[in-house]
Amino acid sequence: MKAPAIYILTNKPNGSLYIGVTSNLVKRVWQHRQESSTGFTSKYNIKLLVYYEVFDDMYNAISREKQLKKWNRQWKIHLIESKDPKWQDLYSSII
Repeated sequence: MKAPAIYILTNKPNGSLYIGVTSNLVKRVWQHRQESSTGFTSKYNIKLLVYYEVFDDMYNAISREKQLKKWNRQWKIHLIESKDPKWQDLYSSII
């Protein structure tokens, strides 16, 4: 899926959350799964894709990412559960 997108990863239902933005969602989530860089996601084993949104341009994707990062945790959980109530890994649905 090569398009601007925001995504939320977790390590387990109601676990640690990571919000990111990318121009290639499949590749970026794969990189997180491979722990290709050290940091928050590798430290906390955050690999499960539980939410994403696709945009027409990167400007809107970045704006949405910044908005979501300012939200409190409960709002983020509600957003995830509105689309993925069982917190299932959505990676297989995008490849």
